[in-house]
Amino acid sequence: MARLEVGQRAPGFTLANQNGDKVALKDFLGTRVVLYFYPADDTPGCTKEACQFNDALASFKDVGAHVLGVSPDAASSHVAFRSKYGLAFDLLSDPDKKVMTKYGAYGEKMMYGKRVTGVIRSSFIIGPTGRLERVWYGVRADGHAAKVLEALARV
Repeated sequence: MARLEVGQRAPGFTLANQNGDKVALKDFLGTRVVLYFYPADDTPGCTKEACQFNDALASFKDVGAHVLGVSPDAASSHVAFRSKYGLAFDLLSDPDKKVMTKYGAYGEKMMYGKRVTGVIRSSFIIGPTGRLERVWYGVRADGHAAKVLEALARV
């Protein structure tokens, strides 16, 4: 599995959001994007991470960053997840895991002491020119949104 590094061009993508609308990375050129990959809607770690990003959404907007979450879940799952927790940012569906694979966010990982293939919780800050400014792999969900916000203050 290839991992991306700071300075590389972020792989382009177009994915459907919770409403079925197409969201393309190129639509955000000129602004910063926080792109985070997570395994599944409405699971404990993923819920904690999403709610913490949502709680800090105004601060992300204050520094000019858009937050996008990506999982393999279908739009209907994203709708229910957003509604249940009042999430106000787009959740994108990558059911075939092609975008996750491009970002190194899908592959072999250790889970409960066993090697499995799955979504690797990962986050990226993509700068206004489309280059990666920060990269995190193997993220701990709790407290991660605050770390991303802190990193944005330094870019």
